[in-house]
Amino acid sequence: MGIRLALLCAAAFALSGCGSAVERWIVDTRVHQGDVALERGSVTEAQLAYRLALRVDPSDPRARTGYAEAAAEEALREYRNGKLDDALSTISDASRYEPQSVRLAALRSEIEQAKIKREIVVANYPAYRETGAAIRRSYEQLKTMNANIVTDLLKFNYSYNINDLNRAIQQSYELNLEVARNTNRLVGFRQLVESGVPTPKAAQIAAPASLLPLP
Repeated sequence: MGIRLALLCAAAFALSGCGSAVERWIVDTRVHQGDVALERGSVTEAQLAYRLALRVDPSDPRARTGYAEAAAEEALREYRNGKLDDALSTISDASRYEPQSVRLAALRSEIEQAKIKREIVVANYPAYRETGAAIRRSYEQLKTMNANIVTDLLKFNYSYNINDLNRAIQQSYELNLEVARNTNRLVGFRQLVESGVPTPKAAQIAAPASLLPLP
């Protein structure tokens, strides 16, 4: 009876040790996958690999640090795309594993400051986003105008046709005018962002009537 119990205990110990080895192999593999993906710039893939490692061993320091680093990259990308709330959510999730991360703390502070500034801009100028997008499109069009000038110059390089130069000069004049117009739009945009949109007189709230008794 004692021998049978001893054998059962030994078998259980062996199985337990085997299970631990398999778990360690899974964690090591997932961490390596995360490291490789992060080095390649595949942030989403890296996050997934580190997260799978953390499911097996939430205390693994390499998985925790790697996940925080990948999450910081993801949060930075969301921040730069204007998704401030999503970026803060990503940081909060990563901070559960790496609460002392200096990078996450600095990024959180920067985004929170940006949120405050955004609220001020929105309050002063509700249509700022649409106006800013229109200005960006105008500047994108300048790339096309510039490319057309370069094309005419390259064409002259083999055609030696003076008309190609004339066309390039005319487009250059038009490009300069468009740059000046866009600069004026940009200056006006900055003024509206800083000072806000003036309230039309008709929409202003009338002063309250006097509460003094009539004579």
